[in-house]
Amino acid sequence: MSTNVINRIEELRNLIRENDYKYYVLAEPVISDYDYDLLVKELEELETDHPELITPDSPTQRVGKELVKEFKSVVHRFPMLSLANTYDEGDLHDFDRRVREALPLNEAPEYVVELKIDGASISLTYNNGLLVKAATRGDGFAGEDIISNAKTIKSIPLKLKKAKTGKYRLDDIEVRGEIYMRISDFEKLNKEREESGDKLFANPRNSAAGTLKLQDPRTVSKRRLNMFAYYLLSADEELHSQEENLSLLTETGFTVNPNRFLCKSIDEVIEKCRILENLRDSLPYEIDGAVIKVNSIKHQKILGTIAKSPRWAVAYKFKAKQAITTLNKITWQVGRQGTITPVAELEPVFLAGSTISRATLHNFDEIKRKKVKEHIKVVIEKGGDVIPKIVASIEDKMDKDLPEVLPPDKCPECGSPLFRPENEVALYCENTECPAQIKGRLEHFAHRGAMDIEGLGEALVDLFVELGFLKTYPDIYDLKDRKDELIEIERLGKKSVENLLASIEKSKQQPFNKVLFGLGIRYVGAGAAKKLAGHFKSIDALMNADEEEINSIYEIGESISKSVKKFFSNPHNLHVINRLKEHGLTFESEATVVSENFFSGKTFVLTGTLNSLSREEASDKITALGGKATSSVSKKTDFVIAGENAGSKLSKAEALGVKILNEDEFLKLMGEIT
Repeated sequence: MSTNVINRIEELRNLIRENDYKYYVLAEPVISDYDYDLLVKELEELETDHPELITPDSPTQRVGKELVKEFKSVVHRFPMLSLANTYDEGDLHDFDRRVREALPLNEAPEYVVELKIDGASISLTYNNGLLVKAATRGDGFAGEDIISNAKTIKSIPLKLKKAKTGKYRLDDIEVRGEIYMRISDFEKLNKEREESGDKLFANPRNSAAGTLKLQDPRTVSKRRLNMFAYYLLSADEELHSQEENLSLLTETGFTVNPNRFLCKSIDEVIEKCRILENLRDSLPYEIDGAVIKVNSIKHQKILGTIAKSPRWAVAYKFKAKQAITTLNKITWQVGRQGTITPVAELEPVFLAGSTISRATLHNFDEIKRKKVKEHIKVVIEKGGDVIPKIVASIEDKMDKDLPEVLPPDKCPECGSPLFRPENEVALYCENTECPAQIKGRLEHFAHRGAMDIEGLGEALVDLFVELGFLKTYPDIYDLKDRKDELIEIERLGKKSVENLLASIEKSKQQPFNKVLFGLGIRYVGAGAAKKLAGHFKSIDALMNADEEEINSIYEIGESISKSVKKFFSNPHNLHVINRLKEHGLTFESEATVVSENFFSGKTFVLTGTLNSLSREEASDKITALGGKATSSVSKKTDFVIAGENAGSKLSKAEALGVKILNEDEFLKLMGEIT
């Protein structure tokens, strides 16, 4: 093979990388798109002729041609912690006070203030300068490997540039960043989806997060995602400061947001936060606040973490954006559990990155409290910059003659009488055959957090319910008997149907806690389902438990226990469960063999704040070791684990003579076993 070919391939790669760096990192393009495309085309042709010279870090390898069947779970080497939120300047002064109290007396902190980009977090691992892993945040301890999609994002280098300083080797590093979509690209994407009849994304953050989970890297590459890098971790080198690390990230090929400040005091931090908030409407991407980090890495290590948040960083959330528009009409929506919710149909108005035409009113009491009427002006805002809500009505003299809004007395979907439970503000439709409830429950059951049936989204559920194919959960598993009918449906086809049926079959592998969550028991969210499944181990044991036993589980309250008992007293629900059992769904937790240890068979109550882990994590560890974590102290309690600021539970334990463990004693006992 000619040396000239090898040299030219390497030359083209370097030229493309350098132009990517100048375009995406420095925002200083030096060649036209046409000339850039010619370089890429020449490289592709040379690599096609000489496939043995293709390397993983070649620019041509950014976009894979194969579909990703599933994203594997990966454990984070360093946990991806979430930030504690602050909402006013007083909170920032409190943060500064806590930092100063924890640091040595003669060491004053510096702070780096950065923009809080409204996107999806990502963790990138580089070994010897090459990108080897890209993971979503997940639960902070484990995420999903999305490297095939991350490679398509041109602001993510496949190969690191050599840092100018040469101070660090950076052979084994992790880079944290925020994946985002520019507002203009988001609007273009939604316009395309509208033209093709697809469901629109709510905001740029949702579109970025959703795009990262697509199975086709070619589609991801067309969505024009970007990344700002914001943190650098090294497994084997001692880094010194956040400000230096951000400079290192820029030197090695990453895009770092230029809107940042190094501050000597918290007053300066507050001043810079005001400057950043004023920038908000002029930026081409969405932000929802500022992030304040202690600059010194040594100080960060001294401060450490509490539960799932670092003590050395905090998010300062900007005020929610507001707009004024006209409320045209109030409609009533039926949820999957029969809850009747008023929805405001608005004159469309652009707010915080998206056009808003609907907003929630929560319940009828909210309508009365805010004096909301049809055809009046209202103030809307995005709560947390995500969910539109009505803040207030603007009533003038003309509006006083408008009729008051009255609650419905019948279900807007099925016409059944509505009822309002004692001590609740919501109205409910109790007809379990109500079409809106059927659709909502089926969508929930198929959702990723429950049975994870890919392809069975809102549109297909609506269609299958209207065709009479689906009325309840077990009907989903009977769809295989309708394969020929499904193939004949317009928009589906053989391949789509086969993929859907394969996903339905695969869902039978979902663990018991996911199935329990999927059943849609009122008040039983994903967390409660996990606790119930972990405690009772099987659906039969849960069905046979009384309210007192359910209520005793840590963080499971009376509302949940009553709702669970009511659900299992309904013959229709029992019939559904039996049919799901026949289809082979999992209704028992996997048996884990735990050798006899200190925790076996004992009952623990957690109180106060633990520094090394959250109370939920501590509860999970106790359960995993064969113990029980409950929420109330009684004579049956074996131990109370008391953290900082323990309250009445500690006092009651002392009065009853229950043994007390502090956090160190608890951790030591766990360490001896594990």
